[in-house]
Amino acid sequence: MKIIMIANQKGGTGKTTTALNLGSQLAEAGSRVLLVDLDPQSSLTLATAGDCAGSSMAEVLGGSMPGIMPLSKIIRRLGARLDIAPADIAMSSNEPYIYNRFGRELILQKALAPVSKNYDVCLIDCSPSLSVLFVNALTAAHAVISPTLPAALDLRGLQLFVESLEQTKAELNPRLEFIGVIVCQFDTRLNLHNAALADLKASGLPIFKTTISKSVNAASTAGAGVALSRGALAEQYKQLSKEVIKWLKKQK
Repeated sequence: MKIIMIANQKGGTGKTTTALNLGSQLAEAGSRVLLVDLDPQSSLTLATAGDCAGSSMAEVLGGSMPGIMPLSKIIRRLGARLDIAPADIAMSSNEPYIYNRFGRELILQKALAPVSKNYDVCLIDCSPSLSVLFVNALTAAHAVISPTLPAALDLRGLQLFVESLEQTKAELNPRLEFIGVIVCQFDTRLNLHNAALADLKASGLPIFKTTISKSVNAASTAGAGVALSRGALAEQYKQLSKEVIKWLKKQK
């Protein structure tokens, strides 16, 4: 199982929408996909699986003590070849106590290991902060995909995020690979967006060829827990999944 973080230090960049639609497209293409909601706000969970209080990643990860449930016990089926390990707001109250645990950076990695043979891909939807949960995802992951908006402020934040990834790679996870940046809410008619995309390409960071257009439909479908199944954006996420599949094939 290859583990990919969907992450950015900035909120509102399209992480949850990307996780849901990329996961759905990978499942449609034949991969067995596990979505892991590692954000205490649990937006992905509430949109797809509903309230999972008492049977979520909070019970798997634990707090000052190890969790009381194995990951396999909380997984919910979302569709053919698509499952989710849900989050709950209780993760936010547990998180400060995780700092007191030995091997705190490895908790998620160990939790995922028993189910790794059941899936081809795991996508982790992360919160926009460098918390202990975020570091757990960095330690467990093989790779990172970073959604961003086409704006100067977002690009500066992205550069800082990539620097933090390099530090984590050096200290905790040498295998970690930054697959690339996916530009979301892109409008080809706006000079500001085109200029931001040009700046991003000039930065030297890896960038997906696919861009995701600006659309109210994307936000509304993700909010309702439904992946885009038709239209221009659905095709864009399908193209994104093809680029990710190419990366996955190189890992075999």
